[in-house]
Amino acid sequence: MLSGTPSRDFCDRLGPAPLVAGVDEAGRGPLAGPVVAAAVILCKPGPRGVGDSKTLTAKTRERLEETIRARCAFGIGVVEVEEIDRINIFAATMLAMTRAVERLCEAAGAQVGEALIDGNLTPEGRLPEWRWPARAIVGGDGKEKAIGAASILAKTWRDRLMVEAAERYPHYGWERNKGYGSKEHMEALRVHGPTPLHRRSFAPVAQLEMQL
Repeated sequence: MLSGTPSRDFCDRLGPAPLVAGVDEAGRGPLAGPVVAAAVILCKPGPRGVGDSKTLTAKTRERLEETIRARCAFGIGVVEVEEIDRINIFAATMLAMTRAVERLCEAAGAQVGEALIDGNLTPEGRLPEWRWPARAIVGGDGKEKAIGAASILAKTWRDRLMVEAAERYPHYGWERNKGYGSKEHMEALRVHGPTPLHRRSFAPVAQLEMQL
């Protein structure tokens, strides 16, 4: 499931104001696996304890994810490795965010009035599919609860994908490093070479592949 459908009670709590969505991504820097974005419209009152996913323990993220998915409207956008290598990681990140907001609108049954995006750049003006007003907020995952909620969903969703991928490719420690270039991961790359889930457009993978 890539989107959550809010209940009538949730829709009633939104009120008549334009819908504001928080948007964040996970997986821009790893050497392997997809990039995942989430878009969230918070319920009122919003879940307590929401913040930057990187500052939370895994157990806290999982608990908050369950609450967010149960009580808020959300959408998830995933861009796989083949597309990352074809269009580059920046464009893939913008595309993942666009897909996340599209699915959020489907779940909410309404258009987003404004998208608050973590970072200093947005897809607005960069992708023809993006059609919502957007505002970039540096450090937004710690400033705006909707962005914090999106960061939690994006990270937990991607982490699960990498744990599942680790079962197919057990040498690289993805259940621990989630595809980032840890010492364990780099050593496994040197010994076993890249898998279909490695990003060949990333220099460490490309350089190792040339040496094999």
